[in-house]
Amino acid sequence: MTDNLFTTDDESARLQRVAEARNLLTDLGFDPERSNERSALVLLALLDLTPHQPWASAATPLLRTVEIMDWLRSRYNKDYKANTRETIRRKTLHQFIEAGLVIPNPDSPTRAVNSPKSCYQVAPEALALIRTFQQPEWEVRLREYLVTNVGLKAMYANAREMHRIPVTLPDGTPITLSPGGQNILIVEIINEFCPRYTPGGHVLYVGDADDKWSVFQRTALEGLGVTVDTHGKMPDLVVYLTDRNWLVLIEAASSHGPVDAKRHRELKELFAGATAGLVFISCFPTRVELRKYLADIAWETDVWCADNPTHLIHFNGERFLGPYDEPVADS
Repeated sequence: MTDNLFTTDDESARLQRVAEARNLLTDLGFDPERSNERSALVLLALLDLTPHQPWASAATPLLRTVEIMDWLRSRYNKDYKANTRETIRRKTLHQFIEAGLVIPNPDSPTRAVNSPKSCYQVAPEALALIRTFQQPEWEVRLREYLVTNVGLKAMYANAREMHRIPVTLPDGTPITLSPGGQNILIVEIINEFCPRYTPGGHVLYVGDADDKWSVFQRTALEGLGVTVDTHGKMPDLVVYLTDRNWLVLIEAASSHGPVDAKRHRELKELFAGATAGLVFISCFPTRVELRKYLADIAWETDVWCADNPTHLIHFNGERFLGPYDEPVADS
C-alpha cells in the first residue's frame, strides 16, 4: 500500500487540483455529472496526478476500479466505500469510455466488462492534450482534439465492436454481446438450450454486462402482465412459449449463482403480475460447475448444463419443465 502523502496542509492544494480537473472536463464537453468531484477525482487517479504535480506530469497507469479508490484514499484522502465501485463504473468510467477519453481493458480487449480484472487507461491522444492543460497551447490543442475526437471515438468503438460475440435469436434476429464472462454461456443457451426446450419461443429479454437491456421487448412483456422495474434484477434471458403460455426465466450461472431460494422468491415477485406460467431454469457451463451450487438450487426449478445439452435436471415437484400453478394431469 502506498504511504499516505496527504496532510492537512495539502487541503487547499487538493481542492484547487480537483477544481482544475472539473474545469478540464467541462472544457472537454462533459455534462455536470461527468465533471463533478467524483469524476474529477477518477480522472486524477487515471492520470496518477497528485495535488502538487504539474499537469505536464500526467501519466497513464492501468487501474482497476478498486485501485482507483485505493489511490484516491492514499493521495487525496477520499475514502469511497466499497459499494461506490459500481457508481464510479456506471456513472463516470462508462461515459469516459463512450467519449474516447478512457480505454477499457487495453491489455485484454476481450475481457468481460464485469470481470474483477477489468481495468482502465487514459487514451494516448487525450493524455497528450491533458499534459498541455494550463499552458499557452491548451486552447489550440483543445480545439484540434475536439475536431478529431469524433474520429477517435469511432476508432475505439470499432475496436471494441470487433471483439463482440455475434449470436442469432430463434426468430432470426442477429445481435452481439460483449465478450467474455457469462455471455459465452448465454450464447450457448440461445444456440443449444432454446431450440431443444423452447422451440418456437420468443426471446423477450437478453441481459448483457455491457448493456443490461440488450434485448428488451417491453410491449410484449406488458401484454403478459409484466411491468418491468428497471431497478429490478432481471434474469439473464426471458423466453415466451406462446403455445403453452409459459415464461421461461433463465439464469446463466457461470459468473453469478443459480436460482436459489432467495433468487426464486425475487423472480416470483418481479413477475408477480404475469398471466403466463413461470418456469425457472439455472444454466451452467459444465456439470463440474454445477456441483459447486448443488446445495443452493431451489426446489421446483430445472437445471441445464451446456456440456450435456440434451439433458435437463429437475429439482423435485410433480411435473417436469413446467410452471407449478397449473393442474397436474392424471397419470
